[in-house]
Amino acid sequence: GTHLLYSVNLSTAEDVVSGLFLDCCRGRGQICPPTIVSQTRNVLFVCSGNSARSLMAEAILRDMAGGHFAAYSAGTAHRAAPHPLAMEVLMANGHDVTSLRSKSITELQGEGAPLMDFVFTVCDRAANEDCPTWKGQPIASHWGLPDPAKVTGNDAEKRRAFERTYAVMHDRLTAFAALPFDILDRGALQKRVDDICQTHRQEA
Repeated sequence: GTHLLYSVNLSTAEDVVSGLFLDCCRGRGQICPPTIVSQTRNVLFVCSGNSARSLMAEAILRDMAGGHFAAYSAGTAHRAAPHPLAMEVLMANGHDVTSLRSKSITELQGEGAPLMDFVFTVCDRAANEDCPTWKGQPIASHWGLPDPAKVTGNDAEKRRAFERTYAVMHDRLTAFAALPFDILDRGALQKRVDDICQTHRQEA
C-alpha cells in the first residue's frame, strides 16, 4: 500500500513539475524537458512552390511512419499543380499521390490549423523569407536541396535529378523517424535534426 501511494504521489509530482516547466521555460532547450509530448507528431515541409521537394517529403514521411507522424507540406508562393516528374518518381517508389496537391502556407495558419512539432524548409528561397510565427513553437531546421525542376538536359537527366532529390530526402527522413524523441530534450533534438541535413547531403 505504501509503495502504491508513493508511486501515485511521484507520478502526480512529475506531472505538476513538467507542466510548470512547459509553461515558464518553453523554447529554452538547455533547461526544459522535452516539449513534444503527443504520440503523433505534426511535421511540415515548406518550399516556395510546393510542387516537388516538399511534396516528396510529405509523401515519404506519411508512408514511412504514418502512425507516428502527420506530414504536411506547403509553399510560400505555391504553384497551381505538383511537378509531373515529382509525382512520377513518387509513384515509381510505391507512393499514392492522389491526395497530394500544391497549396499555400496560409492553409496551415490561423484558427483550426494543426499545431506543428517540426517545420523544415527544403529550399533556400523559403528559408530566406520572413518566417511566419508558428503556434506551439515547433523545432525548425533548414533541410535545403537543389531544385530538381531547374535541371536542364534530356528527359532522362531531368528524371535523375528528381530521383536524387527523392533518395536524399528518403535518407534524411529515415534518420529523422529513428530519433529517440521521448528521451531527447529540446536542445538535443534541435541539434540532431540539424545534423541530419549535414550527414545526408545531395552531391552536385
